[in-house]
Amino acid sequence: MSILLSIFTLVLLGTSVVLIFLVLMQKAKSDGGMGAALGGGMAEATFGADTGNVLTKLTINCAIVFFVLSFALYLGRIYERKHAAATSGGALPTISAPLLPAATNMPAPARVQVPATNVPAPTPAPATKP
Repeated sequence: MSILLSIFTLVLLGTSVVLIFLVLMQKAKSDGGMGAALGGGMAEATFGADTGNVLTKLTINCAIVFFVLSFALYLGRIYERKHAAATSGGALPTISAPLLPAATNMPAPARVQVPATNVPAPTPAPATKP
């Protein structure tokens, strides 16, 4: 399944590049802009006077392929995630640990005595009645 999703992803990337070029090749309604600068005249010379219809049809078909592939990849990734979660049994692995720590031959830590300081004890505040 992962290989098929990878192939669909590559086809989606190619489709998106083709779709970008198709949109840029189309001539703007004001007879200028990016379409004329990036090959609008070349497309007209190649396809003839009916260039607008050819590029429009190609753009529509390419957009349909783009959206179908995007939705198929979305559903494929959801299936892949649910299938992976079902086979692993959960999101996190279960780790068994002993209830008591293992006995070691280490000596007990030495206790450190802190010398007392000559700090006076705090005096309580006088109680007042309201």
